Amino acid sequence: MSHDDDTPASHPLQKDDATYRSELDDMQYQVTRHAATERPFTGKYWDHKERGVYDCVCCGTPLFESDTKFDAGCGWPSYFKPINGEVIQEKTDRSHGMLRIEVVCKNCGAHLGHVFEDGPAPTGLRYCINSAALQFEPK
Repeated sequence: MSHDDDTPASHPLQKDDATYRSELDDMQYQVTRHAATERPFTGKYWDHKERGVYDCVCCGTPLFESDTKFDAGCGWPSYFKPINGEVIQEKTDRSHGMLRIEVVCKNCGAHLGHVFEDGPAPTGLRYCINSAALQFEPK
């Protein structure tokens, strides 16, 4: 996983703002392009249990597999690892008076959520992801 590399070349599938506005609904746009956060227990996938892959809603990059999803009790979809180490980028986030690690899609720069060090084995990580940043592909 890369950390804090936010140059345009680091997001090869990034589109212009007008394209995102036309392709995404308002919540998807606000979350992925402006780092908004959906309210807990309201997103489409927080309690989703179907087998498959969760892709980036902006570019279709596969991000998380259903077998890494777990109920963290926080109201957002949570995963203990991404599909591989090449699909997400971690960035330091100092917003709202906190120090957190933001998770974005490495291919298009879409804000996905945050990663915390309070997850289950085998990684001890909790990728807390907004449903609005995801689209589901059943297997």
